[in-house]
Amino acid sequence: MKEVLLQDDAIISPLGFSTQENIEAVKAGRSGLLFHNNRRFSLGGFYAGIIDPELLATEFLKIGNPTKYTKLEQMMLLSIYKVLTSNSKIDLSTTGLIISTTKGNIDLLKGGHSFSEDRFTLNSLAKVIQEFFPFKSQPILISNACISGGLALIMAKRFIQAGKFNSAIVVAGDLISDFVISGFQSFQALSKAPCKPFSKNRDGISLGEAAAAVYVSTEIDSKNNISIIGDSTSNDANHISGPSRNGDGLFLSIQNSLKEASISAKNIDHISSHGTATIFNDEMEAIAFNRSGLKNAAVNSYKGLYGHTLGASALLETIITKHSLLNNELYKSHNFDDLGVSVPLKIIQKTEKREMTYALKTASGFGGSNMALVLKKIENV
Repeated sequence: MKEVLLQDDAIISPLGFSTQENIEAVKAGRSGLLFHNNRRFSLGGFYAGIIDPELLATEFLKIGNPTKYTKLEQMMLLSIYKVLTSNSKIDLSTTGLIISTTKGNIDLLKGGHSFSEDRFTLNSLAKVIQEFFPFKSQPILISNACISGGLALIMAKRFIQAGKFNSAIVVAGDLISDFVISGFQSFQALSKAPCKPFSKNRDGISLGEAAAAVYVSTEIDSKNNISIIGDSTSNDANHISGPSRNGDGLFLSIQNSLKEASISAKNIDHISSHGTATIFNDEMEAIAFNRSGLKNAAVNSYKGLYGHTLGASALLETIITKHSLLNNELYKSHNFDDLGVSVPLKIIQKTEKREMTYALKTASGFGGSNMALVLKKIENV
């Protein structure tokens, strides 16, 4: 079976418009979560990580006219552009395009813009991205709640191994809108302060917006590489919005991904969790990790820095985990205080150097969806 590797990547977020800027912000513990005034919401506003549209438009001017593209399209196109410009060898005639989002351009439903009525559909978003560069193959669109970004990577790996295409660009993105904020407020799931994953006094999520892209292929270069050696997705069929209380779906995903990777839980050095800071998600994840024999692995969540970026979260966090492995650095789980789950977990409380080989990335979402990825650092001499 072909080994599938994570190659160059790019992140567009409130923490910066490149992966390097984002990694530096993560290492410095610089959060993008700010309070945004909005009288429509019970607290008079909400904490979220939102990209400055003027800064984004200025950056986008380097590649196109920002007035012709929505904010989300600008974010996603920029992330792909940054990957392609640093990899002139990429052949778009044989490279697949896999797009991940949960809501797409749903903010257009609010009105007050000049875009056509169909622009808010996911198909239109995919067409805009495909034609901008242009890719030759039809794009594959993944929209499966908050595991979407990770599921897109899984699909890229499987399509490449099946010989459907030689390589792939995987891109994910979502943004903040009144629709999204209102939805989480209706669940009483919004945190009153920047979210605190796995903490005793956590009270809900903070939302965020971001786009990320990564080039996936079987090419091995002279540098260290990160390979996807195991993957799995499952559904716990518990509830439309609530996860299984005993972590069944995530546990199954972890077990299957470890089995494909042919390693045991003891080999996992680090877990990049979903870690949304809701009462039920963090408890469920902690139980699933313990059931999987992972209670001694170093765990963090990036939601305290970015907020929950929905369909972009799993891809964005996989990219950071990739660089965590390459740099042999464990990044602090931002805003963590006292452990607030019923079983043991080793939450990373300070950024530190540590030799690592294997990492596990997990994600869970509405509808009972779960996914797990096992990443391995391959050291080439």
